[in-house]
Amino acid sequence: MRLLIVEDEKRLALSLAKGLTAEGYAVDVVHDGLEGLHMVGEGSYDLVILDIMLPGMNGYRVCGALRAAGHDVPILMLTAKDGEYDEAEGLDTGADDYLTKPFSYVVLVARVKALLRRRGPSGGASPVLEVGNLKVDTAARRVFLADDEITLTTKEFSVLEQLVVRAGDVVSKADILEHVWDFAYEGDPNIVEVYISTLRRKLGPTLIKTVRGAGYRLEARA
Repeated sequence: MRLLIVEDEKRLALSLAKGLTAEGYAVDVVHDGLEGLHMVGEGSYDLVILDIMLPGMNGYRVCGALRAAGHDVPILMLTAKDGEYDEAEGLDTGADDYLTKPFSYVVLVARVKALLRRRGPSGGASPVLEVGNLKVDTAARRVFLADDEITLTTKEFSVLEQLVVRAGDVVSKADILEHVWDFAYEGDPNIVEVYISTLRRKLGPTLIKTVRGAGYRLEARA
């Protein structure tokens, strides 16, 4: 899943990004409210972590603008302020949750996971997806093939998740890179092929089809 952090405290933003990346998310970071608004409008994010006190445009206005434009992405607001008025204002503009600084990183991760579970992989769909005899629990991050649980690394699971939520459709290499790594990834794009190869070794060679020149498609076994 792909997250956007909009936070002008650069050390905090980079620390959160590092931790959330280790949790298996693709994370983008910007430090300005207007840039954050533009990023959400142009990208496809599963959740936004949005500070209130931002240059360019404050978090209240960013959140309000996103909701007015019809964006339903979950928003977790962060603020150094404390008080019922601030929380009410944040939630009134359309935020889904609210966290006051200083906060525990463990609590932030728990809030992020709760918001993502609440939304589900397709805006409220079941977190357990089945394609043939493959079952993927996107909330618990567990994979079963028939009756056997398959152990995957964090990145392997994230690549598989991109395929299983769009089972039957072609998913491009660029799309996988963008969601599993991030938009600024500058490494070898063939890294996707490496992970597809590993998934085929673990799940069998016929489950993930290569569509030449287009990408990959997850298909149920006959």
